[in-house]
Amino acid sequence: MSQEGIDRRGGRLFQEQGQDGLLHRAFLRGAGHTAEEVRRSPVIGIASTASELNPCNQGLSGLARHVKAGITAAGGLPLEFPTISISEPFSRPTSMVLRNLLSMDVEEMINAAPLDGVVLLGGCDKTIPAQIMGAVSANIPALILAAGHRPVSKYKDNDEFTVDDVWPVCEARRIGDVDDASWAELESSANVGVGTCNVMGTATTMAVIAEVLGFAPPGSSLPSAASKARMDIARLTGEQIVEHVQAQRLPAARITIESLENAFRVIAALGGSTNALIHLESIAGRAGLRIGFERFREWSNTTELLANVRPTGDHLLDELDRAGGVVEVMRRLGTRIHPTTPTSDGSTWGEVLAVRPARSGPAIRDDATEPAAKAGLRMLRGNLAPEGCVMKLNPGMPTQFLGRAIVFDGLDDLHARIDDPTLDADENSILVLRGLGVRGAPGMPEVGHIPIPEQLQRRGVTDLLRISDARMSGTSTGSVVLHVSPEAAVGGPLSRLNTGDTVFVDAIAGTIEHRVPTEEFDSRPAATSPAPAERGYRWLFQQYVSQPHEGCDFTFLESNGAPK
Repeated sequence: MSQEGIDRRGGRLFQEQGQDGLLHRAFLRGAGHTAEEVRRSPVIGIASTASELNPCNQGLSGLARHVKAGITAAGGLPLEFPTISISEPFSRPTSMVLRNLLSMDVEEMINAAPLDGVVLLGGCDKTIPAQIMGAVSANIPALILAAGHRPVSKYKDNDEFTVDDVWPVCEARRIGDVDDASWAELESSANVGVGTCNVMGTATTMAVIAEVLGFAPPGSSLPSAASKARMDIARLTGEQIVEHVQAQRLPAARITIESLENAFRVIAALGGSTNALIHLESIAGRAGLRIGFERFREWSNTTELLANVRPTGDHLLDELDRAGGVVEVMRRLGTRIHPTTPTSDGSTWGEVLAVRPARSGPAIRDDATEPAAKAGLRMLRGNLAPEGCVMKLNPGMPTQFLGRAIVFDGLDDLHARIDDPTLDADENSILVLRGLGVRGAPGMPEVGHIPIPEQLQRRGVTDLLRISDARMSGTSTGSVVLHVSPEAAVGGPLSRLNTGDTVFVDAIAGTIEHRVPTEEFDSRPAATSPAPAERGYRWLFQQYVSQPHEGCDFTFLESNGAPK
């Protein structure tokens, strides 16, 4: 086909009266579309990440039908197509390796296809950030439909068993305190439906970010995967994308420092995942912006923890939704929210907050001055992390830590020694896991939640400070410092830390430091970096991925970027 004189990205290709238009319509007619349908405008792509290798996203196939109904009702032609699908639990070494690949897949599929707009269907952790990144780079009208969370389940006498309840059982099993029958019961009880993790983990965190940035309707983040509300949101998203095309509302215009601040403050107020920092920075980079450590620190230090929702609180996502969800949290953030940033329907957040009635419920704290409200995301920097790192400070957690480091070089070393009875660990030890950063692992696997040594668990110790250049699941809790930047594999200070060195962390002051004399520390050899990948995408990843404080994107994908 010639495509002569045709903008290949425009859906009007299907209405062209020459050879190309005829053949495009004929191909769709052969797939079952009518003569009237193939001439509809605008043409809307539905990019689906539904996959049987991704249980979080399996429900998207059904939701796509409701999106199509909305597009059709608004006069458009919906055409569904697949992209790669990334599952956090199923991907090795980590889904983070594939986030940038999915963003490229989204961008290139949009650019290559004759589309006027696109609805992106995503769920599991890295999907939505990758889709936003790709949509901003392709920059045609785009909206996102999140999969929604799975239902809670029952295990033993816990009728509200959620994914964060799994980890303590796994730890008890590791030290022999869970029998085979209970272990088998956990397997059958942990998940009882499709959808993303049923707490404020990374998947829901990123659905919230999509909502606040105007890629999804206000109030769309929290309804569950199989709910009537989720189906209604799918249809509404289909209707709204046609409006976006008609008004030419482009994704890149929605990414501003003001909208990014709104998104981060809401996540901090919700007790969202630490992964959000990396993804927000990468989204900013696609629009030619940089958030940077100082902005993140100022925003986090001036945002209280408003939500009382799991895993950092007591209540479920459904309760947070009934209490007003994202809209109510934005209302309570008051003047710290920029009211002129757009929502998905073309209105501003200020306009939405003006017309929606205030709501309340136990999942949102009424007293923003109580001690628990001082928790949340905390940015740290010091001689162990010159470019920064992050800590999720949970209610009741200590804020200062001083102790001797026990250093583990990678997962094999950790697994070999963590439960060794001769490990010189006590209640003040600081566990350090290095070599698992974005280049070192590669991809920063979610292993920063280092297990407590068995000898300490049996003495009743449930938490220690842990430091890593890896990431941690948004469903995990505890005293964990993550995303240490620069990472050990590129010669960051963590690579020179030795077991026995004194480390001090102050979460409120935002400091993380070793207390080794500078001359001695700098003279130490760095820990050995892993061998580079020899070929393919892994080689590309290690060559061009940036550090956590830069968003872990490929340098050549950032706005106006080029390989360097």
